[in-house]
Amino acid sequence: MLGTEKGLSAAMNARIIGSGNEAIVLAHGYGADQSFWEKITPCLTLSYRVLVFDWNFSGAVKDSNLYDSDKYSSFDAFSDDLIALLDEFRLQGSVFMGHSIAGMIGCIASVKRPELFKRLILIGASPRYLNDDNYAGGFESSEIEQMLSNIESNFMEWTSYFASLIANAKNPLAVDKYEKSLRTMRPGVALSVAKTVFGTDQRDILDKITIPCTIIQPTNDAAVPNSVAEYMQKKMIKGETTIEKIDMDGHFPHLSAHIQFLKVLGSVLGFYPDMELS
Repeated sequence: MLGTEKGLSAAMNARIIGSGNEAIVLAHGYGADQSFWEKITPCLTLSYRVLVFDWNFSGAVKDSNLYDSDKYSSFDAFSDDLIALLDEFRLQGSVFMGHSIAGMIGCIASVKRPELFKRLILIGASPRYLNDDNYAGGFESSEIEQMLSNIESNFMEWTSYFASLIANAKNPLAVDKYEKSLRTMRPGVALSVAKTVFGTDQRDILDKITIPCTIIQPTNDAAVPNSVAEYMQKKMIKGETTIEKIDMDGHFPHLSAHIQFLKVLGSVLGFYPDMELS
């Protein structure tokens, strides 16, 4: 097991586990932390060096000064943090696996510094969550406005509702884990990041991506319709992009359907996951 603690990596709880010639970077999404990868890391660490970390908005990050609402009002600053982490660990040509908003953060970073990435694996990612002309993002503006109002007025009640909606109410363990993780966030940070996430429009970055990409899409994801994955594939014209669908409900295939997820991942990366470790 390898590890390092210095600079930004220490503040973001970054560490490398496992061994191998290649590295995989695991980046969690909104309201989560690095523990959301725990069902798949035992398999990955057999063949790869795995970099895990917590974004500065996560409740797992103890330094409350690390997140600044003005600086992180767009995904651009998050992509700079990702690049800084990869540079600090001296990682190049890595496989990047980003869940939800982290997927688009990785896409932006890959355009800025393509040599850092070998492949992008985007899990339930979306360049825009709002519906638009000829684009179905999944949410109407009124729904987003109501959600932001609920975060501000009754944060704890909202976390229960949002966790049940996003993590899949049929999987109480996943819902409970996500709800508890959401509640570790400072309400002001949760609101600020939500405004950034649901107000963003990253569609113009898609045709600039040159790194081969695999989009892993749950078939019934309340946060991201299947049409978004198909839209992304059509727009990512400079690199080879494929879609792998997992038949499941919810936004967390690595948590709620990790066996299927590992099988898909193994076929994409060319390894055979040891299911006894899953």
